[in-house]
Order: sequence, then structure tokens, then C-alpha cells
Amino acid sequence: MTRFTTGGDALAEALIAQGVDTIFGIPGVQLDAACDALYYRKAQIRYICARNEQAVTYMADGYARSSGREGVGMVVPGPGVLNALAGLATAYSTNSRVLLICGQVDTPQIGKGDGVLHELPDQTGIIARLCKWHALAKHAEDIPGLVAEAFRQLRSGRQRPVVLEIPPDVLAASIPANLAIPGYVEPEPVAPADEVLRRAAERIAQSQRPLIYAGGGVRAAGASKEITELAHLLGAPVVVTENGRGDIDADDPLAFDQVAFRKLRETADLIIAVGSRFVGSFGGELNVNGVPYICINADAADLTGPRHPEIAVLGDAKVALAGLVGLLGGAGEPAVAYQPIDRSEELAEVRAWSDRTLAQLDPQREYLDVIGRVLGKDGVFVSEYTQIGYAAAICMPRHSPETYIGPGYEGTLGFGFATSLGVQAAAPDRRVVSVSGDGGFSWTLQELSTMRRFGLAVAAVVFNDGYYGNVRRIQNGNYGGRVFSSDLTDPDYMKLADAFGIAHARVFDPQELGRALEKALASRTPTLIEVPVADFPSPWNLVHEGLPTPPALPEHADRVPRE
Repeated sequence: MTRFTTGGDALAEALIAQGVDTIFGIPGVQLDAACDALYYRKAQIRYICARNEQAVTYMADGYARSSGREGVGMVVPGPGVLNALAGLATAYSTNSRVLLICGQVDTPQIGKGDGVLHELPDQTGIIARLCKWHALAKHAEDIPGLVAEAFRQLRSGRQRPVVLEIPPDVLAASIPANLAIPGYVEPEPVAPADEVLRRAAERIAQSQRPLIYAGGGVRAAGASKEITELAHLLGAPVVVTENGRGDIDADDPLAFDQVAFRKLRETADLIIAVGSRFVGSFGGELNVNGVPYICINADAADLTGPRHPEIAVLGDAKVALAGLVGLLGGAGEPAVAYQPIDRSEELAEVRAWSDRTLAQLDPQREYLDVIGRVLGKDGVFVSEYTQIGYAAAICMPRHSPETYIGPGYEGTLGFGFATSLGVQAAAPDRRVVSVSGDGGFSWTLQELSTMRRFGLAVAAVVFNDGYYGNVRRIQNGNYGGRVFSSDLTDPDYMKLADAFGIAHARVFDPQELGRALEKALASRTPTLIEVPVADFPSPWNLVHEGLPTPPALPEHADRVPRE
């Protein structure tokens, strides 16, 4: 029987009203009343208990970006909040709809500096800089309204994480039996001004070789269908950023990886940037080769300097793109006529150039091709800041936005594995593969326990070179081989998997990896796969324009001998 007597009960009921069915968290003393309320609602909300709060926000992020629903995490104040901040910052950088619920000290003690358990100096101030919106609940009866506002913020404007702090005395306080719980909050996308959208359509109609540049805002808005329609209406190639991989199906003849932008901008006469920050790898204005551009973004901050768009369209990507399709060639007579030209020869040359350029990454691409084949179109690839992940950011074919999850510009090492568990929790029957290096995997390898306990059938692949590989590459290449603290002492991953009761395999080449992945994903069994490797070719001249092309490695230098 569901009870409704405390602030914790009000919190649980308010979350249920917003469609929440899963919470990632770790219980603790300041959350006792909330956890007790969830005890009575186990049939409605599943609680996945992690082993570190950093994993809590990663899992919530993976849940959100792969499902289109909000991901919810819950942590204690102080160290719990601090541990969760890396995942919160990643969610901020990737436009992820994450709600973090965190405890506080008792209301009368906030800001006093008495040194009570888990107290932080100005916890609210710390949190406020890493989220779109935050609030502190001061009374139990305020909780339902604050939860509703949190979801309004998550579902409107630019999608970024929000935080709600609730002190333990507020969670434990009695509430009126008839306390109203607000209903489901409908999304409120930012609608572009009609006049600005029409000017954009008229400007596009003047172009002959438009180029579309698609970022994470397309995924956040659920605008894959609209961007694909616009691309085919214009005959325009679509370049996807890392956070926008899958915005258009990689099999579409108009879909291109980001490296192709360097070639496409040579002939483009207009760029249409949608849902992208549209800045260079190291900040500053993106090199567009002097081509004029239109920016479409739900955040006004991403429409001004260092960008200099000819037309700035403030609006949700889905609404704006649908509007452009309607104006340029939707059902009925188009308001603005557009006549596309045949660009098939031009685009074929660009694709051939791109393939030749990306061949520098062939050892990594071999592994990525195998992973992509095993995953199929609907499986989810969760990347990481590791050698395979760097290559995936610019050449991993994905077919819808929710099937590629990366760490974004925050570059949080250790992101991949824990995030993949949230992806699997969102869709237990889906094929999910995470890739990590041995360095990054060490951040959250304790979540093998969570993987096993909750039956999260991820295939976690660890590429093991025994180093912080990119750190060591820089030390060797830029500092005369003076390597410093970049070597690692790793566990025996097969014994580690055994200790957690996880299926495991050690493989030495892409073909073996493919067979191991097929077995793991077909069995729906949580699996750890180790791939011992040596050096991979540097991807950085392809990821970051302007860096020199590195010398080629000897053939199979990325492989290590079998034991």
C-alpha cells in the first residue's frame, strides 16, 4: 500500500507524475526519508544502486541520451555531490536531460559552517555553475512544484541538467494529506520568429551548394527526420559533429563525417549550422573558408561571438527545421522556391577523399567496423576518451542519434563504462557496447558489481596498452621521450571479471573481438572483454585541424603477441 505522509513521499509521487521509472543513486543518512518513500513504490520506480556517485550521474546521462527520457540520479550532500559533479558536467556539455536530486544538511544549519556531517561551504553555489537550473526545497509542501519546474526546465529551451537540493528535515517533514501533485509537464520548445525563419529560407534559396552542419542540438530536439528532409530537399551534404553522430543515418548518401567538412567548405556557398556550438576544436571561430553561414540554436549564447552568422535563428532544431522544410518545399506550394542542382559527382569525390584521409586510422577502424557490424543499426555504442574512442568520434558510422553516446567537449576520462550501464537500464533488450582504455576503465571498474547485480548485459571492451596512452604519446612526441607517470599497473582483467561473476574473454585482433561480442550480446550476459594492444596511429590531426600528420606506424604495431 502506497503511503503519502512525508516530503519523501511527495518527492516520489511528483517523480512518478513526470513519468520517472528509474532512479540511479546511493542511499545515505540525509536521504533516508526519500529512500523509505521509494521502498513503498518499488513497483513503480526501480532504484539502481551504484558503487560511486560519479557513476550515478554517468548512468543517468546514458539513460537520458539513449532513451529520450529524463535520467534521474540521487546522492547525499558533500562528498556525494562532489563525486557526482564530473557526470553532471558531462551532461551539461552534451545537452543531456539529467535531474540530480541531492541532499543537504538540515535547513537551520545551511550556511552556518558548523562542520556537520557532509557539509560543504556553499554547496548550492558549487552546483549552480554546472547546471541549467537549480533550487533548494525549504518546505516539504514545496517539493511537488519544484519537481514540476525541474521537468519544465528539462523539457524547454536548451536541454541541460538541473539540480534539486532537499534537506533531510524537509524530506522527513509531514505534508498535508491532500497535497496536490502537478501533472505531466509538456515540452515547450523554443519557436523561432516567423520573420527570421523566412529570411533564412530566402537566403537558402539563393544558394546553389548549401552545406548542413549538424550538432548535438539535433539529437536533443529529436530532429533527425527534419534534418534529413531538409538535406534531401536541398540536395545538401550533412556533416555531423561528434555529439551529432547519427543525426542523419550514416548510410544516407548525404551523410558525411566531420573530416569531410575540410573539403566540402571549399565548394559550399552557404553553411546551415543546426544545434551546434559551431566553434573550433580549441575555441574561437570555426574555419569556414570564408563561406557565409546561418546558425540555428535554442541557446542565444551560441548565436553570438566568436560566431558571426549572416542570420541567427533562435529556435529549437526540430521546430526550425520543420519550418524551413515547409517554406522551401513542404506539402502544397512552397512559399520560397528552391531548385537543387545535381551534386552527385562533387559529393562522390569528397567521399573518396574522406575515405582516403580516414585510412590513417585503419587499425582503429578495423575494430570499429567489427563493433558496428555486431551492434547493427539499433545497437548503442558508448565511447570514451581512449584511442578507439578518438577515432570513433570522427568515423564510427551510426544510424540514429541515440545509438552513439560520447563524452562531449568535457572529455571526462572514465565516462564510458558507467554510462553504458545507464543505457542498458533504459532498454534491457538492446545491444550495448562500451569501449574504454585501461586507464579510463579504472575510474569506475567497481561498477562491475552494479552490472552483475542488476543484470545489465553490456559488453564492456577494454583496450589495454598498459599506459595512459595519449599522455604517453605526447610525452614521447613533444617532450623528447621523457615519460612521466603515464605507465599503469593493471589488474588481471579475467580474474577481476571472475571475482565479480562476470563473463569474460581476452582477444587479440578485430576478428576475435567480433566473435566475442556476438557471443556476449546474443547471450544477454554482462561481459568484460580485454583487447591487449600496443601503439595506435595518432588521430589528432584528424580530430583537430591544423596539427601535422603523424608518421605511419609499422604494420600491426597496434597488436601484441599472444601469451
